[in-house]
Amino acid sequence: MFIIFLFSHMPYEEQDIKPFLRDKIDLANVPIPSITFEYDGQVISSDSDPYGFIEFLFRKAGHVLGYCLLTLLLFLTIMQTKLKRAWVYILSGALAIFYALTDEWHQSFVPGRTGHWQDAIIIDGIGVILGLLIGYIGTFLFKKRETKRMGPN
Repeated sequence: MFIIFLFSHMPYEEQDIKPFLRDKIDLANVPIPSITFEYDGQVISSDSDPYGFIEFLFRKAGHVLGYCLLTLLLFLTIMQTKLKRAWVYILSGALAIFYALTDEWHQSFVPGRTGHWQDAIIIDGIGVILGLLIGYIGTFLFKKRETKRMGPN
């Protein structure tokens, strides 16, 4: 949560990777698929701003990865309690989404940043679902391995 907070507290100018991309990657002769969509009132287009498009994808992937890891860590922590498994999923997912919402609210106070509910619900939510899915698969595999190791009774 602290790492997410630190990234969210940085002004956009400190996080802008477009100058780095322009300096290191020449996209003039790279075929990029023509993709255009609207996100929170802004047009995101690979045609008009390929570096901005790549940065958008990179930033949203960071959201997914960050909230996937947060959810997985919450899941693993709450698994150590005596709560029923269903509550572990509900609580770890709800806490991660709640943090995502408060983080977006926090961003609305940072210069050059805006809070977008779409990030919290859709983008971060994808990370939360992935974290829960990884937790589910991990516990399933661990339980299967433990059952094999114990052998027949």
